[in-house]
Amino acid sequence: MTRRGWVLFIALGIIWGLPYLLIKVSVREISPAFLVFVRTGGAALVLVPLAAARGQIRPLFPFWRPLVAYTAVELAVPWVLLFHAEQRLSSSLSGLLIAAVPLVGALLAWLTRSDRLDQRRVIGLAVGFAGVALLVGFAVGRSNLWAAASIGGVVVGYALGPWVVARHLSKAPPLGVMAGSFVLCAVAYSPIAAFQVPRHVSVSVVESVVALTVVCTVVAFLVFFALIAEVGAYRATVITYVNPAVAVLLGVTVLGEKFGAATAVGFGLILVGCFFATRTTRVAEEPELKPSATGGANPGSRTV
Repeated sequence: MTRRGWVLFIALGIIWGLPYLLIKVSVREISPAFLVFVRTGGAALVLVPLAAARGQIRPLFPFWRPLVAYTAVELAVPWVLLFHAEQRLSSSLSGLLIAAVPLVGALLAWLTRSDRLDQRRVIGLAVGFAGVALLVGFAVGRSNLWAAASIGGVVVGYALGPWVVARHLSKAPPLGVMAGSFVLCAVAYSPIAAFQVPRHVSVSVVESVVALTVVCTVVAFLVFFALIAEVGAYRATVITYVNPAVAVLLGVTVLGEKFGAATAVGFGLILVGCFFATRTTRVAEEPELKPSATGGANPGSRTV
C-alpha cells in the first residue's frame, strides 16, 4: 500500500470509529428521529450540489425504486435503530456488535446464491456468531436486550445495503446515489422531526451533531472513495476491522465505559469469524465496486 493509501486508511478508520461516541453524546438531548433528519439533511446540503455539478443527479431517475429500497435499509431504518440503541447501550459495545456486519453479509451472499460457503467460511460464521452471543450474554444486561435487538436490525440493514447496490444500483452514479439517499431520508423524517425539535441543546451536543454530519458522513464518504481509487475495493473493506477498535478506544478513554475480559474475547471471536467468513481466494474481480459508466466507484460499503 502506498503512503497515500495508508494515510487515507488510517483517516477513515478513525473517522468511522468516531460516530458511536458522537451519537452517544447527541442522543442525550436530541431524539433519534431528529438526529437522523439533521444528519441526512446536512449531508444532502453538501453532497447534492457536488453531485449535480458532476452530472450525477439526472441519471438517478430510472433507478428510483432501488434507491428508495437502499435508503430504507442503509439509512432510514438502521440509523434510527442505532440511535435508539445508544440511549441504552455504551458506544463501545454498539461498535463491537456492529462489527458483525461482514458475517451477515457473507450469510446473505450464500442465501442469494451470489457466493458459496465452504467449510472455512462456515467455521468463520460459527466463530463470529459465537462472539456476538458472548457479547450479548455477558456485556448486555437483561434490561437492554431490546437495544441489542435493535443493533441486530442495524447489522442486517448494513449488510443489505451493499447487496441492493450490487444487484440494482451498480450502473447508477455513486455520488448521486449517496446524495439522493440522503435527500430521501431527510424528507421522510422531516414530519417527525418537526414535532421533536429540542428546546435546549448544549454546546457539546451541537458540536457532536456537526461532527457527525460533516466529518463522519460527508468527509468519510469522500475519503472512502479516494481510498478505493488508491488501493482497490477489496483492500478498502479491511477498514471494517479497524472501526470497532477505534470506537472502543474512544468510549473507554473519553466516556469512561467499561471493557471487560468477556467483551475482549467476544470482539476477538467476531474479528476472527469475519476474517474467515469473508476471505476470498481471488482478489482480481471486484464487480460491485468497479467504476461505473457514469464515473466513480459504486458504494459497496457504508458510513456509520
